[in-house]
Amino acid sequence: MDVTHILDQLNDRQRDAVTAPVGNHLVIAGAGSGKTRVLVHRIAWLIEAEQVSPQGILAVTFTNKAAAEMRSRIESLLGISVRTLWVGTFHGIAHRLLRMHWQEAGLPQNFQILDADDQLRLVKRVMRALDLDEQKWPPRQAVWFINGQKDEGRRAREVPAGDDLFQITHRRIYEAYEETCQEGGLVDFAELLLRSHEIWLTRPDLLDHYQRRFGHLLVDEFQDTNTIQYAWLRVLAGRTGKVMAVGDDDQSIYGWRGARIENIHRFREDFADVGVIRLEQNYRSTGTILRAANALIGNNADRLGKELWTEGADGDPIQVYSGYNDLDEARFVAERTQDWIQAGGSPDEVAVLYRSNAQSRVLEEAMLRAQIPYRIYGGVRFFERVEIKNALAYMRLVHDRHSDPAFERVVNTPTRGIGDKTLEAVREIARARQVSLWQATKLGIEEKLLAPRAAAKLVEFLKLVDELAAACAEQSLHELADTCIQATGLLDFHARERGERGLARKENLEELVSACRQFTGDLVFPLEDGASAEVSVLEEFLDQVALDSGERESQAGPAVQMMTLHSAKGLEFPLVFLSGMEEGLFPHRMSAEEPGRIEEERRLCYVGITRAMKQLYLTYAETRRLHGQDTYNRPSRFLTEVPSALVQEVRMGGAVSRPYGSGRSRAAGGSFAEVDLPGLRMGQRVHHAKFGEGIVLQSEGSGERARVQINFQDVGAKWLMMGYANLEPLD
Repeated sequence: MDVTHILDQLNDRQRDAVTAPVGNHLVIAGAGSGKTRVLVHRIAWLIEAEQVSPQGILAVTFTNKAAAEMRSRIESLLGISVRTLWVGTFHGIAHRLLRMHWQEAGLPQNFQILDADDQLRLVKRVMRALDLDEQKWPPRQAVWFINGQKDEGRRAREVPAGDDLFQITHRRIYEAYEETCQEGGLVDFAELLLRSHEIWLTRPDLLDHYQRRFGHLLVDEFQDTNTIQYAWLRVLAGRTGKVMAVGDDDQSIYGWRGARIENIHRFREDFADVGVIRLEQNYRSTGTILRAANALIGNNADRLGKELWTEGADGDPIQVYSGYNDLDEARFVAERTQDWIQAGGSPDEVAVLYRSNAQSRVLEEAMLRAQIPYRIYGGVRFFERVEIKNALAYMRLVHDRHSDPAFERVVNTPTRGIGDKTLEAVREIARARQVSLWQATKLGIEEKLLAPRAAAKLVEFLKLVDELAAACAEQSLHELADTCIQATGLLDFHARERGERGLARKENLEELVSACRQFTGDLVFPLEDGASAEVSVLEEFLDQVALDSGERESQAGPAVQMMTLHSAKGLEFPLVFLSGMEEGLFPHRMSAEEPGRIEEERRLCYVGITRAMKQLYLTYAETRRLHGQDTYNRPSRFLTEVPSALVQEVRMGGAVSRPYGSGRSRAAGGSFAEVDLPGLRMGQRVHHAKFGEGIVLQSEGSGERARVQINFQDVGAKWLMMGYANLEPLD
């Protein structure tokens, strides 16, 4: 069989990974080295060259977007349908297993997936039942605790309580939450992995079946696996499964949410005869950017080791800019972005990265002043918007009346006079009778356990949902969505909000109908021996929305992408700004308090640097206002870890006040003397009779017609005419 087409366009090391003998392999894939291409071609190689059945391959990645891209590429490369391939996220594959083996998992057939918002609501409900003060015990903290325990593979009964009140209280919450979920057939994201892992451990017959079926396991972004994911994989692989793990220990940046970098280090110990292949040729960045990244990450210990390189040009030096404050820094970023656009570049080729979301405000204001379109990447996503979640809750109730999260969300939305007191009475009935809120409501009405006025309102609600279900019985998915939005009054309710928000919410609800119209699902889950399990299109759509968890982004024209460094992983841009390169901000001040955190911060900086394709700016401010406080931070240690030969320091309209590293030279720009402003300089503290104290940011013109921009402590930045300002220098 001719398989040369599979190896076309691959470099030598990529070919080594794709054609490696059947066995266990660890592929250390550097940033921009083509790891997705390697995974896709490896799957194609196994099918065509090694004659492995497509049904014998399981490929796992971390996002639905990445999984969809892999399926599309495989289909294109081999010209076959990928419907039978098990390619998906950890959570998606675990969900598929639970849908197929719901009885073995101890779940009802129509179990519901809880998204983050529904989970929070349920935790609040549980805490109210336990009579816990939300001010003392924040529900979000309880959610974090529960998910963290599940990610470590621990049930509530396995959480050590000891004498710690925090641990004792959160174990109580976890126990009550676990019981409520079991009674209601509710499954949160962390539960998907934990329960599917428990199937492996408690049903050796099923484990044996899947171990024999999936002889080849491929895992992407292996450095991001947490404890339960690694355990899930190890048990499934057993002694016979062959695993190819692809990852980069230098890009492990999610320790704060449970990722364990030690998993990629343990792989060679826990799996037999592991071959190690390094992908170091980079197809994204210039030579200068790669040498800077290599030098920076070289300061971390216990690395698996690699050196990125490129056959491309060295490119421009890395630009470092020191702002006198965060306003000056933001202005610089906006002006250089303007230069890029005016030179013919597109706004969406530009990324502004920052360590903390709190940094975005001044950057956004600078973009607005410069009239540069921008988008906050990772902001409130479409399916997480309140109006969309309300509509989905009605759709969920049409499908399943016993969905307590959906019931709670819309029983009084739009407002129909059903208050917290009435809802708590319904909850009490549900707890006492161990039934759903829907059933509890019917019992409360029939047995006259509720106040007459409240009961009348609840009767109206139950009737509305039943009528919706009857009207939607024969409708297509998009017709059903439109009926739910219109008949419930949601459209009018949200459209009544004032100004642009009401219009936006109305348009979002209309877009939901379009999303339903475009949705095409499998409608069946392939089972063993050619059998299948039918799933309604509504159920599949609701499950897919929960699994996506808002990964889809709405787009509206080219715009500068502004995001945290954590959000930037996996992306690339011709022009990148890393802002806020200051000690205490990046690396974050919290990193000094935990072992290994400085190394993770350095990996985060490495990720940021390697997002840049052509030009990279590193910026910092000598003073910064964050959380209402002025801070005076030293330049980040990461700046000094970039070789000076790769760096060009730039200034705009001012002399150098202090270098960030010894032996560095700054390229001096214009000074105030050149514009005839005697006695003042960039960064000068001054006093104005009306506005008080401030710091000089920049100037333009000369003599009495000169203008100067000053950032005042109380009123912000203002432009003043020098001939009339009567400024008093303070230092």
